[in-house]
This record gives sequence, structure tokens and C-alpha cells, in this order.
Amino acid sequence: MKTIQNTIGLVILLLLVWACKDEYTEEFTANAPVYLTYEELRSAVKVTESRTMEVPGKIYFKDNLLFVNEVFEGVHILDMTNPANPENLGFIEIPGNVDIAIKNNTLYADSYIDLVAIDISDIDNPKEVNRVEDVFPYTLPKYDENYRLADIDEEKGVVIDWKITRVRQKMEYHYYPVYFFSNRDNLFMSDMANGGGSVPQGSTFGVGGSMARFGLYNTYLYTVDRAMLHIFDINNDQQPKEIGQQNVGWDVETMFIYDDHMFFGMQSGMRVFSLEVPTVPKYLSSFWHTTSCDPVVVADGYAYITLRGGNTCGGAVNRLDVLQLSDDYVNNTLIASYPMEGPYGLGIDDEILFVCDGEAGLKVYDASDKIHISENHIATFPNINAYDVIPLNDYLFMIGEDGFYLYDYSDLQDIQQISFIPVDTND
Repeated sequence: MKTIQNTIGLVILLLLVWACKDEYTEEFTANAPVYLTYEELRSAVKVTESRTMEVPGKIYFKDNLLFVNEVFEGVHILDMTNPANPENLGFIEIPGNVDIAIKNNTLYADSYIDLVAIDISDIDNPKEVNRVEDVFPYTLPKYDENYRLADIDEEKGVVIDWKITRVRQKMEYHYYPVYFFSNRDNLFMSDMANGGGSVPQGSTFGVGGSMARFGLYNTYLYTVDRAMLHIFDINNDQQPKEIGQQNVGWDVETMFIYDDHMFFGMQSGMRVFSLEVPTVPKYLSSFWHTTSCDPVVVADGYAYITLRGGNTCGGAVNRLDVLQLSDDYVNNTLIASYPMEGPYGLGIDDEILFVCDGEAGLKVYDASDKIHISENHIATFPNINAYDVIPLNDYLFMIGEDGFYLYDYSDLQDIQQISFIPVDTND
């Protein structure tokens, strides 16, 4: 009996010790969150005067207007009526914005945890007309990885910045989905012209780049985070309604819609879903590869995928893969791979392939012969850190680390840079 009592006493003592350990505090230097309250977030969308680009992200084109995301801050509006002299019309402040898509005169944008609908029928005076609240994961901006994260209180609002300071707090395990989207590491398209080509003035949808996570199809808007597809009914353009969510895998990075199908670029490969029933996309097939970052574009029965290793992407592979797609998109075959330096986004217009190869610059190929693409190199534009492109009507819209570039490729033997808007490098 005494032994049993001693054992019970020891167990109680251990429990007390463990309980004490749960209560201990630690003082350390950390990334302390700076909050924007939910009330402030939901009254923050507004138009301001044009401003310089500082950290440009994704690009989107519609009706002679180019929209350039300023990562986590909003969208620049550029009038491209005169391609040689783009006019910076203004800036839409949208806290937490990374992606956009446009149907008719309504611009859809993420704003941290919310989806915002903005009326751009008067481009000089865009106005928020609707908002779907609490639809996206709680998202954190990029932080200094040399320091730990302090506790985050989601009740206080969204985190818009960090302050490096000493903190004292209880050490408990918390998991936060750190979906920070820098314009280089973590990173929509119409059902008519994804990835380039010709889009007539006044088309229902605009055209985005290969790094997008927003997509439009018929009367639906799709957005994807790392694993979850969010489906919105936009039959009434200005009143988006979330009608469902669907798990589409894990490590999703990009989305491309083409030929009534949805193609997800993932760190582990590419997944294909049918949009025969738009409200319930049906899984069809996967193509697996080594871990890497990999946007994808599709045209005329072929998928082009860039694989980039290092940083948050994992692995050490840098290449371009070309897949021949079966008629039903189920049995897809890798037919060629080409070495690259560190590729990001890409675009295809007819048989002309544009690849943003990071610090190696922009590369242009004749892709008519799929198994000899590297031998049909047309041009390279070095000394730029290329990120993403939209080839459209013989113009190539390209965003890079140092700014926005516009090329005229109507003469493939003499591709010309015709305009450039630099980023502001002043601190």
C-alpha cells in the first residue's frame, strides 16, 4: 500500500512540475506584431494619387489598363493606350492585397482575410461596392527570420508589420499559417485567353500572369490558398457570394484556367481538375516532380512548367518541363526538359514561349518543336531579374525586381523594349 501511495505521490508531483513548466515565461527579442483593426481594414480601400513602385508583384491587363500589384499594399493603375508612354493614373489602396481578377467593370481583390469587390467603371474614381468577410486564412506579412515571432492575438486585427523588440511571454505552442507572399518567393486567367494571345477590347474577363491564385470561369471566381479552393458566384458582378470550398491538395502555388479545366502549379507537381460542373471541380490527374516552385501555362494540348529550387521552394532543380496533354487530361506525358538558371513566371502566345529566368533575365523561344525548344532560342534580355509576363497582341508586359517592362515582339527578329517604369530604390 505504501508503494502505491508513493507512486501516486510521484505522479502527482510530476503533474505539478509539468503544470509549472506550462506556466513559465521567457524574455527574448522578437518580431512583435503591428495590428490594423478589423474596423480599420474594412474602411481602408481608397484611391490615391499615383505613386512609385517599390515592391511590385503580380500583373493583370484589361481594356488598355494594366494593374500592377504593390505587395500587401494595393494596385497601381497604368493606362497603356500609348504603349511607348504608359500613364500612371493612380493607386488603389487595398491592405493585404496580393491577387486580383476583373470581370466587366468589377475588380476582385484579396485584402488579408476578406475578398473585396471594387467598381472600376470610372477608372479615376474606383469604389468598393462589396466585401466577403473572413473568407481567407489569417495571413502574416514577411518577417525577419533572424528573430522569433511574438504571440499573435487575432482578436486585435490583422498583422500589417513587425517591430523588433524585447518581449516577455508564456511559451506555448501556436501554429499560424504564415502565408506571406513576397513578390519573389511564394507565389488568373480568363477562360478565353490565359497566358497570352489576343483579347478584344471590352472582353468580359481580363488577363493575368502565370503566378496568379485568382481565376475566372463563366460566372464564377476561384481563389486558392495553399490547399483550399474558394468558389464564388459572381453572376451579379458586384455581389460576389462564396458558395463553397474544396480541398485541392497541398502546397498549391498557382492556378491557370484553360479549356474548361483548372491547372494547379504545386511544389510537388501539377494537378488537373475538370470544370464540367463549375461548382464542384473534379480531380482528373497529377504530374509529380521534385520539390520546387512551379507556375504552369497551357496552350494547344501542351503544358509548360518552370521548376525553381532553393529559398522556400526546396530542392535544387531549375528547369523547364514540357508535358503533352491527353485529350481527356488524364494521361499526360513529359516529353522534354530544359535547364534554366532560376525560373519564375512564363507565358505562351501561339508558338512563342517567354520565360522569366530570374537573374538570368527574360528568355524567348520558338516552341513549335517541343523537343528542341532550347535549340530554337530567339532572344535573351539579360541584366534584369524577371518575375512574370503577359504576352498579348504582340506586346509583352513583364514585371521584374527593378520595375515594369514593355516589349514589342511583332518582329521576332527584332524584339524591342519600348517602355520601362522603374521601382523606387530610395529608402
